Amino acid sequence: MYVLDASAFINEYHTTEQQATVPLVREELEDESAYRYDAMEGSGMHIHIPEDETVERIERAARETGDLETLSETDIRLVAAAFELDGRLVTDDYAMQNVAEKLEVAVELIAREGISEQRDWRFQCSGCGREFDENHDRCPVCGSDLSRKNPA
Repeated sequence: MYVLDASAFINEYHTTEQQATVPLVREELEDESAYRYDAMEGSGMHIHIPEDETVERIERAARETGDLETLSETDIRLVAAAFELDGRLVTDDYAMQNVAEKLEVAVELIAREGISEQRDWRFQCSGCGREFDENHDRCPVCGSDLSRKNPA
């Protein structure tokens, strides 16, 4: 089962395998891409609504990798759908790829190169320079903004 991100509809991704997506993807599409979604739904594409427990599991994994802040609700639900359906996530989104890799969900790329490795991001304070494993609204030590940094 191939689980399609909005970019799959925008880039006219084709496969002969069974396809699925989540309802929120439809809201991200306009014009021809939206018509393509509707046509595929009408011809048998599965519309999947992931369980709340699975969504929470994906959010935990995204928090662990440091990608939670960059993922939309749609992104999280797409990864959850691919996880539940034991499917292949079709996307070019790097944060989604990173979380999918952590959960051992297969990814099919559309138009870009994929990630070369799974990362667990670190967060660094712009004020005091301290580093944290988890993102916070502000540095718990000095109150400055945090930025995501490559752990390597």
